[in-house]
Amino acid sequence: MSGISRRTVISRGLAAAAGLSGLALAERIADRFGLVPPDHGGIYGPGETLTYAAHRLITRHSPTREFSRAQISKPPFPNETMPPTDAFNRLQAGGFKDWRLSIDGLVAHPASLSLDDVKRLPVRSQITQIACEEGWSYVAEWVGTPLVEILNAVGVLPQARYVVYFSFQPDWSDSIDMADALHPQTLVTYAMNGGDLPVPFGGPVRLRVPRQLGYKSVKYITRMTVTDRLKPFEGSYAWYAGI
Repeated sequence: MSGISRRTVISRGLAAAAGLSGLALAERIADRFGLVPPDHGGIYGPGETLTYAAHRLITRHSPTREFSRAQISKPPFPNETMPPTDAFNRLQAGGFKDWRLSIDGLVAHPASLSLDDVKRLPVRSQITQIACEEGWSYVAEWVGTPLVEILNAVGVLPQARYVVYFSFQPDWSDSIDMADALHPQTLVTYAMNGGDLPVPFGGPVRLRVPRQLGYKSVKYITRMTVTDRLKPFEGSYAWYAGI
């Protein structure tokens, strides 16, 4: 079955199931084709599955909107962050020379990259909107290396399904599937609006996932783990936040 016909069959099956209020049936169809999100359990699980599966079928490779330079927000809005720790302050005082981004898990060549290492990788800039689930948003220019470049450098293994990323701030992490991890607009960002990425906006390094709501763009990232499974998802918001 071709990719187009396969997509058509799955899409029609999901739509028919939803139209018949058969969310459980839709979940079974999605499971057959590997389109079940980690938060598929519980009362909202079938709905989360239908949303994720439909988005992946329709927008797997689609880019999010990019804006003109004239549309950059002035000033942008930095959402509230926790006060930096003493350890963070020491790194900042040293110009983040000792900052490291480690990549491990299902990769052929685990790595620990300095900020300079990241900056030596291919660069992409984009002017995209960050939209918060709480209702605010702003448009900014983000500069960094596409996450796919880092993943290619470490050699992602074929069974990989997710990338989990961790913040310098304790107990702050999130994850995305490989469709978003490999998307060219997903950036490991280190610059913004013509300068280094400011600390209130996640500097020195932030992940930008412009195809999802703002909480997926975790600040101060220091580690990424490539994996084929996630623990039962217990976040405050939905695991998949596509927009």
